[in-house]
Amino acid sequence: MRYVKSFTLHMAVLSSAVMTAFGAHVRPKAVVYRGPASSPGCPESLGQLLESSPSNFQVVYAGPNEPVDVIEALKGATVYAHGGGPNWSKAYRSTKKYQSAIRSFVDNGGHYLGFCLGAYLAGPTNGYGLLPQGVKTNREVEQKGAQIEGEEDTVIQVDWKFANGHVDKKRWLYFQDGVVIQGLNDKSPGRIVGRYSANGDVAASITPYGKGWVGLVGPHPEADDTWYDDAEITNPEGIKFDIGHDFVEATINGGCKAS
Repeated sequence: MRYVKSFTLHMAVLSSAVMTAFGAHVRPKAVVYRGPASSPGCPESLGQLLESSPSNFQVVYAGPNEPVDVIEALKGATVYAHGGGPNWSKAYRSTKKYQSAIRSFVDNGGHYLGFCLGAYLAGPTNGYGLLPQGVKTNREVEQKGAQIEGEEDTVIQVDWKFANGHVDKKRWLYFQDGVVIQGLNDKSPGRIVGRYSANGDVAASITPYGKGWVGLVGPHPEADDTWYDDAEITNPEGIKFDIGHDFVEATINGGCKAS
């Protein structure tokens, strides 16, 4: 989850369609939630990550105060994504009306991407119930051996397994009271793609739901320079988006590298 103080909005720039000799290239559609259950700037940063990904998504922002609400926007979409936001239980209460539509969307082959608060909302408690039986979402800051124990905006280290099989250890990512995914192991359906370096807790996962896939990540691989400037923190590695793009593409491909 992310609480914003004097966040400077970094609005997404609409990308033009890629033209080919045969006409306009049809970009896959990604719906990004924007509304009371999101913090200012979070949907836009997530939208930029999706637009700049190899899949080059066409992003539609949806919510109760947008031109299109979530249920209508899901028609024809490939991805539904929910980024950072405020209080977990309040966020669920304000988005519970979308639960049935989101579950149906993923069950029929769609993809759910949950970043921080969006990951919390995929769980069985105060969430949409998109995870395998026995798997739940919880607060990493409350876990034994956690690198971060408070709710401040900071950075955290993650061991990330890329879709090509390479593991980058102790990568720094933006973090604010992010999720831990509990109940997964190497025999569980899907794939563990990230672990918190300090204690090995699951920081990111990709699991099946019906015909679709659910990708969850606790830290914020979508965080851009405005996030760090606003929080007055730095990333020791600099700001990179390779983990974010890998996470998006791996979820779209069911946890596997694109062929």
